[in-house]
Amino acid sequence: MRFYFPDSQDLISPTYDFLHDEYSPLRVRQRDDLYAHEVLARVPYDGILVSKAIVDGSVNGAGKYSQAQRQRLYRRGVRNFFRLPDNIATIGDCGAFNYVGEYEPPYTVDEVVDFYEGCGFDSGISVDHVILGYDASATDDTVDPAWKERQDITLRLAEDFREAVDRRKCAFEPVASAQGWSPQSYADSVRELQKLGYRRIALGGMVPLKTPDILACLECIADIRDPDVELHLLGVTRVDSMERFAQFGVTSFDSTSAFRQSFMDDRDNYHTASGTYVAVRVPQVDGNVTLKRAILAGHVSQRDALRTERECLNRLRRLDEGKATIDDVINVLADYESIIGVKNSRIHAYRRTLEDAPWRRCQCGLCAQHGVEMIIFRGTERNKRRGFHNMSVLAAKMYALPAFAANREATIQGSARG
Repeated sequence: MRFYFPDSQDLISPTYDFLHDEYSPLRVRQRDDLYAHEVLARVPYDGILVSKAIVDGSVNGAGKYSQAQRQRLYRRGVRNFFRLPDNIATIGDCGAFNYVGEYEPPYTVDEVVDFYEGCGFDSGISVDHVILGYDASATDDTVDPAWKERQDITLRLAEDFREAVDRRKCAFEPVASAQGWSPQSYADSVRELQKLGYRRIALGGMVPLKTPDILACLECIADIRDPDVELHLLGVTRVDSMERFAQFGVTSFDSTSAFRQSFMDDRDNYHTASGTYVAVRVPQVDGNVTLKRAILAGHVSQRDALRTERECLNRLRRLDEGKATIDDVINVLADYESIIGVKNSRIHAYRRTLEDAPWRRCQCGLCAQHGVEMIIFRGTERNKRRGFHNMSVLAAKMYALPAFAANREATIQGSARG
């Protein structure tokens, strides 16, 4: 079993000044900033997944890459661009969720093959069209015609993709995308893709499905799956179920869930082997729109807000040094919540986080370096570091499972930078 991390240009600056919340004036992002595999004590993934929509943009606008970054990726290739260790694999896809509202995918097969070849990916996924729905009881006769059409488009493009790869004698491994709306429809897709000669098939559109539904699909696919065909789960992370997934032929998956929870989740921001913690929110006065409006309206004193914000950070750091008590910190955090108008207080959860101080026991490499800054919910540099930490916890959980044992030694090697 292998884990791929989807790229969205998530890097951290090793020279970021947390005391003053500012970057070095000499910083050059692509040259100086670092990826997760360069800063964590152990590499947290077996590969990275890069979407054409993220790099080149789609119908919904520009991607995450600047023009200079895009040109550098094509010029240097994916492995050199990301400064990847030799044991980290690369896979490209189209980023179908970026054009999910379109009648047909906006990319041609040749454009996608050009992307995979031009960037030097190890593997590339065929062009697909996500089906926005799931109905286990639906048949070809009762299914929404739009769902069936999207499945037909995906299968047709997979056939064209396979022909293009063979005709152009591409070096990358062709991976088919399968779309469905039920266990039987997914199995039907896999059957057709196997006939086209695919030995690796990515199952798309499963992100919103509950684990029992995913297992039902895998069980149905197992009845027709050729023994040498490997399955990849697109966007799915269910660590507790990975052993069962592996029994049905799943050999890889990708997800940003653990990373994104660090700054997108309301509660589960900091992960540990035994549970999760709320990160302590100390928003910047200048970056809080609601607070700025209250200040401009005269309802809040800007001086009081700035003073309390700074005192929150000061006391959190003093707590980490053993020079302040938890009550000292909790009291000023409560004051700041009142000033910025927090409706649902997290003070009780903050107390648990500060009492347990999980960052002090963490071996990810970042927590020992940055201490309490890792638990502060504030700005991209702290939040992404916490996201990288979460990925290290996910990796530790995964590599404790027998399904990942074969990859254990290959993925944990390498030294950390930063």
